[in-house]
Amino acid sequence: MRLPPLSLYIHFPWCEQKCPYCDFNSHELNQPLEETVYIDQLLIDLSSQHCFLFGRTVSSIFMGGGTPSLFSPESIERLLVGIKQIVTLTENVEITLEANPGSVESSKFSGYLAAGINRLSIGIQSFQDQKLQSLGRIHTGREAYEAYAIARQCGFENINLDLMHGLPNQSVHDALFDLREAINLNVNHISWYQLTIEPKTIFARNTPLLPNDLILGDIEQKGLAMLHDATYARYEISAYARQGFECRHNINYWKFGDYLGIGAGAHGKISETHTGQIFRSSRPRQPRLYLRKNAFKALNRTAVLEADRAAEFLMNTLRLIAGVDFDTYEDYTNMSINTIQEGVKHFQNLGLWQDNKIALTQNGLRHLDSIVAHFL
Repeated sequence: MRLPPLSLYIHFPWCEQKCPYCDFNSHELNQPLEETVYIDQLLIDLSSQHCFLFGRTVSSIFMGGGTPSLFSPESIERLLVGIKQIVTLTENVEITLEANPGSVESSKFSGYLAAGINRLSIGIQSFQDQKLQSLGRIHTGREAYEAYAIARQCGFENINLDLMHGLPNQSVHDALFDLREAINLNVNHISWYQLTIEPKTIFARNTPLLPNDLILGDIEQKGLAMLHDATYARYEISAYARQGFECRHNINYWKFGDYLGIGAGAHGKISETHTGQIFRSSRPRQPRLYLRKNAFKALNRTAVLEADRAAEFLMNTLRLIAGVDFDTYEDYTNMSINTIQEGVKHFQNLGLWQDNKIALTQNGLRHLDSIVAHFL
């Protein structure tokens, strides 16, 4: 087994308001935010997992949520200083923080940059007020533009904008308007993904009227052409970047890489060369449980069975447009390529799988879920 790169994911579980489409582990903030207490617990959490590092360095950090930008730059700086005292970071480590537009949070951007954040991911979703309201977002289109402008003025170059399409009652024109606005801002990375109705969300209980398949297909076709013409390379199903601005942290996920997870509800994955095993871990989802003393005395850590490794690997790597080679499968799963060869040949014969690598064709990408299900 060859060890993949190692990343660190940090979960911040609070939001000002829960969005009706969101199935992430996020909780509405209904009391003063105790930043110091949470940062302290994050560092204790990371220290408790130091024994799983085996001398490895961390190549990327991603602060997700929830809304990490609810925390002050001072707290983020203290967190990063503490992290560097526990683990070794690579020289060119990528450090991403997710942020939402809004005057209060946008004013913090210069502080985040000074603290060591070098990549910002802003949850725009749409530039149109009506669409933002239909998604339960609390920022306006104007604040979306302002957040990006402030981030650039502060000195951030590596910025991602999150955009959604297939929104309630959305036309092709409206969807392409949002995409065109992001392109016109000359942002270096765009995450452009379709709204899906997830179980146990408000939208699952009260589903809005969404565009039909013909409209969705038209949005995708024209949107992909627009991004291509604007020199954004599609390197993952929903990720588009100018050269050199791909998200290295997410690429590590999609290549079945390893990552430590800290924070309420955070998950981790660690491979071990001395045992040949792969372990997944999780933290308590509820912040009150996560913040308990001795919350990490017994880590919820389970081995990934060999019977599940193929599907888990493919669930991630088949999202990548370029895919990976067969050696990567054998190195990172500790299994022979023969374990999936029959399925690979089946989908190659159908024109859905590329030759000589683990990657789907353009048509195959449209059937990703059913292809992965074949290996379950």
